[in-house]
Order: sequence, then structure tokens, then C-alpha cells
Amino acid sequence: MRRGVVRPFPPQDARLALALPAMSLVLAGALAVAYIAGDHGSVPEAGYTASAPARPNAATVTLGRIAAAVKTDVTPVKEDQFVYVQRLARENKGAFGGRVVLGAAHKEEIWTAQKPGRAATTGWLRSSGIDAVMPGQLIPITSATPVGPGLWYPTYTWLASLPTGPDGLLEALYDQTTVEKGESEDEAVFRTIGDLLGSVIMPPEAASALYKAVARMPGTTRIPDAVDAAGRHGIVITYRDSGSATRSVLIFGKDTLAYFGSQAYFTRGAGGAGDDVLFGTDAVMEPGVADRQRDVPAKTVG
Repeated sequence: MRRGVVRPFPPQDARLALALPAMSLVLAGALAVAYIAGDHGSVPEAGYTASAPARPNAATVTLGRIAAAVKTDVTPVKEDQFVYVQRLARENKGAFGGRVVLGAAHKEEIWTAQKPGRAATTGWLRSSGIDAVMPGQLIPITSATPVGPGLWYPTYTWLASLPTGPDGLLEALYDQTTVEKGESEDEAVFRTIGDLLGSVIMPPEAASALYKAVARMPGTTRIPDAVDAAGRHGIVITYRDSGSATRSVLIFGKDTLAYFGSQAYFTRGAGGAGDDVLFGTDAVMEPGVADRQRDVPAKTVG
């Protein structure tokens, strides 16, 4: 199998459409190195190697239930439309290298374009956070170099083109995922999966394959309860890797099994006494489809 490649870090503004949680992980690599003692150096090349499915455990059983609960009545998003996502986010406001201090929750809205081909502007962002570049203003998500559909420009058509077998999908994700400093490649892929869940409308076959793919990653764990940034309790799927300085958490509704949001932690005893330290969390509204940027689908208003 083709091995994964550590991709060059893309332009920061191009990452806005897929930040987890709520753009906190843009700085996760550098901040983790400053916050957690020691520089882990460059990340070695690795990659996904197909193996036998993980033995059933609480995480794999739950992911199987989530895959089976995927909605099948999804209307494909047209190339002249936008996928709209609204979320609440809390981010680290502590001093660089100091202890983590979570700020108050604020609202973010993202409109992701669906046009085929390469584009310099892949969407639009509006944030009510006081640290936003232009609070409350609609700003373009741009890249100095046009990007084509993919992880940094996840159109519905591109998602529909992904392999629907878990091994093939994992190989594609390992090949395209950028590994940040302080992350293992496995944790980076798990984070990327969370990025997609919180930012797109996914074709049913791709969504089901994604959950089955996560179930094949050794190290996934189920935690019975966690709270997202909106105060909703849900079931947690997380991935722990001793080679990573961060840990991502995905939260799902206990009854509906719908994706609720995420949390991000520093690991390796960053908080003293071996505790993981929460440095970001979000809560994602159900994505909707808009015909124009600025339009807010009625069912996502909150």
C-alpha cells in the first residue's frame, strides 16, 4: 500500500473551513510544544497498513451503531450552492506557553463553496468572537495558491468520490492528511475525520464508511459521557496515541447518534499529575444548504 506523506502546512486562511475545534488546532502543534515540556521534532513518515478489523469493544460496537444510523435521505449539494455550518466554540485564551484558560463560547458560521475545479476562495466565515479579525463581518476563506477539491476544499462531489470501503478510505485519508508538530500521524487522521464531520454534508455511503474506518483504528475508545460547548451530553469516541501531544474527542448524541461536536486536549501530563488538559471545544449545529453566502438555512438558526 502507498504510505502516507507528511504534507506541507497549507496557508492558514485555507484551514479556516476545517478547523477543529473552532480554529483552535491551527496553533495546536506550536502551542503544544511550548506548553508541554520538550520538542518532539519532525514527524517521521508513516502510513496506513491494512490489518484485520479490531476486536469488538465498546468503541467499535458504538461506531457500528453510528454507521448504521446514518441518514440515507440526503439531498446532494449542487455545485452552485454552499454548505452552511453554525457552531458554538470555546478556545484557549491563555498566554503562549502558560496554562490553558478557556474563553467564553462564541458563534461561528462557515459557508463552504461547492464549485468544481481549483479555487482561491473556497468559502466564507463569520465569527462573533472578540478575537476575530472582523467580528460579525463576512470574510472570505482564501488561499494564495488555488486549491482543488480535497481535504482543504471538501465539496459534496469530492466526498462522494471517496472509497466506500474502510481500508481504502483510511488509505486515502492517511495519504492526504497534514501532520502537525506534536501529533502522531494516527492522531492527525483522527483529527481530520473530526474536521470533516463538523464541516460538511456527507453522502450517506461516505459517512457510513468513515465510521467503519474509525472502528478499524486500534486505540479508539468509548467514553460514556461528555459535554459539548452547547452543554449537550453525548457519547464520546476518542483516540489515544502515546506518540501524540494532543488528543481529539468526537461527541455523538446518546439517542440519535448524530454528531454533536468535539473537544481537543493536550496529553502527556500537560496539566500536572498526568491529567489531559482541555484546550478547545465546540458544538456543531446540523449543516444546511444555502444558495448564497450570508443565507442561513431556517433549520440551522440558533
